[in-house]
Amino acid sequence: MPRATFTFPGGFLWGAATAAHQVEGNNQNNDWWAWEQQEGRIVNGDRSERACDWWAGRWREDFDRAHETYQNAHRLSVEWSRIQPEKDRWDESALDRYRQMLLGLKERDMTAMVTLHHFTSPLWLTEMGGWENEAVVELFAAFSRRVVEALGSHCDYWVTINEPNVYMSGGYLGGGFPPGKNDIKTALKVLRNMLKAHAAAYQAIHEAQSGAMVGVAHHWRGFLPANRGPLTRFSANLHNKVFNEAFPQALRTGKFDAVMLKEDIPQAKDTQDFIGLNYYTRELVRFDLSKPSEVFTQRFYPKDAELSETDFLNNDPEGFKACIKWGAQFGKPIYITENGVDDSKDDFRRKYLLQHLHAMWHAVNHNVPVKGYFHWSLVDNFEWERGWTQRFGLWGIDPATQARTRRMSVDLYADICRTNSITSECVEKYCPEVYERIYPV
Repeated sequence: MPRATFTFPGGFLWGAATAAHQVEGNNQNNDWWAWEQQEGRIVNGDRSERACDWWAGRWREDFDRAHETYQNAHRLSVEWSRIQPEKDRWDESALDRYRQMLLGLKERDMTAMVTLHHFTSPLWLTEMGGWENEAVVELFAAFSRRVVEALGSHCDYWVTINEPNVYMSGGYLGGGFPPGKNDIKTALKVLRNMLKAHAAAYQAIHEAQSGAMVGVAHHWRGFLPANRGPLTRFSANLHNKVFNEAFPQALRTGKFDAVMLKEDIPQAKDTQDFIGLNYYTRELVRFDLSKPSEVFTQRFYPKDAELSETDFLNNDPEGFKACIKWGAQFGKPIYITENGVDDSKDDFRRKYLLQHLHAMWHAVNHNVPVKGYFHWSLVDNFEWERGWTQRFGLWGIDPATQARTRRMSVDLYADICRTNSITSECVEKYCPEVYERIYPV
């Protein structure tokens, strides 16, 4: 039986990722809370309610769990509607509570990475038209500046916007996010405004904290043509161009090109100090006349796909390699800002985690500058329009009682974090069924 240790570079960041609305609870002043109150918006009528009860203080015990299992970093987000509950009013007590969270990470010797916008917006902003209104650019820059001025002494890594492409498609291409529109022109206008807002925030953050490291958490999803037909290849290329390429390429060139909307935005050029990559899976696409609302495209997984328990994700570590290789083109440090899978039984997660971390090691071993990995997620949380039906946490949670359950993946990930490596013993102990995939004879 072959044996080997796959070691990561010294100083590698190992952590998990969370988002404010998904874990804090009682975020009643944003668009998502309002969305949850509308019938039919969330699977099973679920609501975030207390979520993981972090705003009431349970972040402390969850940070303890992360620290005690050798995680040395954590990615969290701040809630805009708490910090700026009205357009002309700031809540210093909310900033102080986030300051306590960041101090909590520092006391546990954990590096903080803070996201400024993770899908939720204040109600006062949505009443102005939200991200459709270009006034959001300066409003977001002002918010970013205020947060960094208040919290910058406890954090060096800032993500301006989480998954602007997912926010666009979820809210404006029929994906089930607020405001629930389905209009490609509006969708691309929102993506463009997010690009301008990121650029303005980048400048504001660096003015407030000269040594800050600033980036975007970009969701990369592979779109593979299901056949050689020209229309199918066109569909795959269109999805790739708009979803994967338009936003990040503009950060390099200052030219926004989303096929149906193009604009020179020179202020966006060179506004990233690192590349944040969120990767979950790839999928096949083919041209389909019956799906006009999806740009005449059907998206699906291969017949032999290893699917998660809700058929939401395919276990595709080769896609992860492709994602990281794609990210290397920008010549910046790379942080995997999200990667994980839904699995309440915690069987599939261990396979997925080991195979994806092994794929990441291959990229690192080929000199791709991956500097850290944040697993999604630390604990089960409210998964947006899917409510509580998907369990992505290393720790399980009962939202009714707030009881945490230690899954075996906790110990698997702890072994990797502790040793900064994947060892034969770790694979053999926690997931022997993938041993021959990682150590082929």
